Amino acid sequence: QVQLVESGGGLVQPGGSLRLSCAASGRVFSISAMAWYRQAPGKERELVAAITREGDTSYRDSVKGRFAISRDNAKNTVSLQMNSLKPEDTAVYYCAAELSTGGGYNYWGQGTQVTVSS
Repeated sequence: QVQLVESGGGLVQPGGSLRLSCAASGRVFSISAMAWYRQAPGKERELVAAITREGDTSYRDSVKGRFAISRDNAKNTVSLQMNSLKPEDTAVYYCAAELSTGGGYNYWGQGTQVTVSS
């Protein structure tokens, strides 16, 4: 099993920045890809950014150039630096992990609220 705990959410004004962190514990040696998802009220959960164990990254178009995902394999953490935040970035952000055995993102954190508002 893998446990994920997010931190770093909060309230920020448009144009501001936040950094989310996620700490993994348990069978961390078996984690391959990690990702950040978000879910806004009334909307489906969507993939924001992902990173492989080797450091390859991918982003949804709406956050490219504003968000940066990073990972520290030694500390078993993944972070999401969010800059130039917009009201439409408001959502609950979730950390997710996929094991090397495949099967998709089967492990999830509890979520952290990000609110972008003046």
